Amino acid sequence: MSVPNGQKEKPNKILQFGNEAIAHGAREAGCYFGVAYPGTPSTEILQIFHTFPSVMAKWSPNEKVAVEVGIGANLTGSRVLCTMKHVGLNVAMDPLMTFTYTGVVAGFVLVVADDPGMHSSQNEQDSRMLAKFMKVPVLDPANSQEAHDFTKMAFEFSEKYNTPVMMRETTRIAHARGIVQLGEWAEPVRGDNMKRDIQRFVMMPNFARARHTFAEERTLKLLDFSNNWEGNELNLQSKKIGIITAGVASNYVRELLPDASYLKVGMPWPFPVEKARKLAEHCERVLVVEELEPFMEEEALIAGIKVQGKEFFPREGELDLDTVGEGLHKAGLLDAVPPPNANEPVLARPPVLCAGCPHRGIYMALKKINADVYGDIGCYTLAALPPLESVHTCFCMGASIGNAVGAALNENNPKHHRVAIIGDSTFFHSGLTGLLDAVASNANMTVVIVDNSITAMTGGQQHPGSGKDLMGEIGPKIPIEDVVTGLGVKHLIVTDTYEYDKTLELLKEAVKHEGPSVLIARRPCALFPKKIGIDPYVILDDPCSGCGNCLRIGCPAISISGRKTDRGMHIPEITADACTGCTLCQQVCKDDAIFSIAEMKKSSGEEVEA
Repeated sequence: MSVPNGQKEKPNKILQFGNEAIAHGAREAGCYFGVAYPGTPSTEILQIFHTFPSVMAKWSPNEKVAVEVGIGANLTGSRVLCTMKHVGLNVAMDPLMTFTYTGVVAGFVLVVADDPGMHSSQNEQDSRMLAKFMKVPVLDPANSQEAHDFTKMAFEFSEKYNTPVMMRETTRIAHARGIVQLGEWAEPVRGDNMKRDIQRFVMMPNFARARHTFAEERTLKLLDFSNNWEGNELNLQSKKIGIITAGVASNYVRELLPDASYLKVGMPWPFPVEKARKLAEHCERVLVVEELEPFMEEEALIAGIKVQGKEFFPREGELDLDTVGEGLHKAGLLDAVPPPNANEPVLARPPVLCAGCPHRGIYMALKKINADVYGDIGCYTLAALPPLESVHTCFCMGASIGNAVGAALNENNPKHHRVAIIGDSTFFHSGLTGLLDAVASNANMTVVIVDNSITAMTGGQQHPGSGKDLMGEIGPKIPIEDVVTGLGVKHLIVTDTYEYDKTLELLKEAVKHEGPSVLIARRPCALFPKKIGIDPYVILDDPCSGCGNCLRIGCPAISISGRKTDRGMHIPEITADACTGCTLCQQVCKDDAIFSIAEMKKSSGEEVEA
């Protein structure tokens, strides 16, 4: 098939992350439209996909909207790639549950990135459970090559069986490199007009009943496919032990038990029951090795196949060579537990707000007034950790405002002011309805929107308030002030969090207001669009009393030096390369001991570079 403008990708082998491989697989399959809300570990897929020629890609305000936008593009006949992390799938379930009834017009692939071990997530749910609940087939790649190949196949598979297809990856697949054989790019499948079919796409009860029957019949066809698909690889060797495994866990168990018989599952649902039965008939004993939930174990047991699994392997956390080895030892399949992979312990690196982070100032103010702070998802959640310790809850995107509303309506004698804190991207994602509830309830609470003009924690992606889209086009920049006042908020204040004293006074004013109030704490991210830091600061030993005020702001550029004051107090020091010149340490210093390099040069009469 010809490629627009004569552009094509020559077949070659290249080292790629799983996310890169998925993006390339989608482009080779002729996917035209990509849509997502950024969420680690899935974010890079769309960031790579949008760089390809002849495609369209965009960020949506949240995962539900992303799926709905993807469905709209699909209804015109376009092949669609929609990506998200596992908790984003919770948000997107509403349209997906019905989309599985209607079926697709062109290929629709939903990539969901699970996070065993919770490297960047608030839970470690298993998306295979939701795939079965939705009645959609789920693919589970074990390496970058399979991530590429499964994605490419998924588009054809989606169209053949008239179903959205879930590609379930995990953090270890998304962010580990492997050799990938790339192929040529197909012509992007872009639709022209909506395909009208009222009985299929208008899911009122009379029509939906027939589509439910269609979905159940499709499941039987998918089951037949799963039992015959070579991606569910059955390798009969040892008659003593058989292993059912999938995803990254298959790599560990094969390394430890190379002579065992295997069913390496590439499609966990519908589960390849007949292949599992052949494995059980061949082997005296069958174990299931899988991350998180006992999904395949339960599927085998439901089918009457005797297997063991979670009694030897953990149900929580990420599997690795060590934990799989320990499980196989418990099961009596290894004579001894293999030695740990790492020779030395890894140095702990607790997460911390970046040097110069604009969120630091508002949290200093919140701690000063001793507010009950209902937190949300974003960089600013890190303020729950020492030394700031001024976030007291975190559940899911947008929950902060609803939590504060509930507290405001139920606390009879509150000891502290109630404050919900939420980022700009998260506010657009799912904060609007919570704020609407706060206004309708006339709740005595304050919402602090920390606006750094970017989706910072996932790497600086655009959102409706950024004024630019994923494709680099300049677009409308939605003012948060207009949204807030449009929802009925009467008391709105805007502050620059680098101006600490002013921010503190404005916060005190906001929390005293009767009814809901909103404080927008605005300052661009210290790292985007580029890292600031043209004038670093230093701490002078002589006036410094070692009071520690500068250390209590939690800036990673400030640390304890080896020097002490006359009273034996430790003198802090600032790492110039890390300092961004945000001035917060200078503002809280009671000794007047902190100055910028430029200030010191000026006071000494030296010429200061522009």
